[in-house]
Amino acid sequence: MQIARVVGLVVSTVKHGGLQGRSLLLVEPTGLDDLGAGGEASRSPGTGAYVAVDHVGAGVGEVVLVTTGSAARLQDDATVPTDAAVIAILDTVVVEHKTVFSKNG
Repeated sequence: MQIARVVGLVVSTVKHGGLQGRSLLLVEPTGLDDLGAGGEASRSPGTGAYVAVDHVGAGVGEVVLVTTGSAARLQDDATVPTDAAVIAILDTVVVEHKTVFSKNG
């Protein structure tokens, strides 16, 4: 699993039937040093951004947990082509007893 920030939305009216009703999010992996809230949600996505199927209702600017590979298909029928899935919206990240990210600031 990987921590990422939602940096955009991807709209597709024509897609695989198993993806109907699912949002597609543009997410960018983030390191611990980049988790601060300081307006990063408005920046342009970098070259590491990729598309993930949203299973939790995440929005632009939120810090999320993404699973990739075969684990991303477990939420759906295994025949749905899915490489990455947003499976959680993070509230807090604590490293060595220090809060490095808090959704509430």
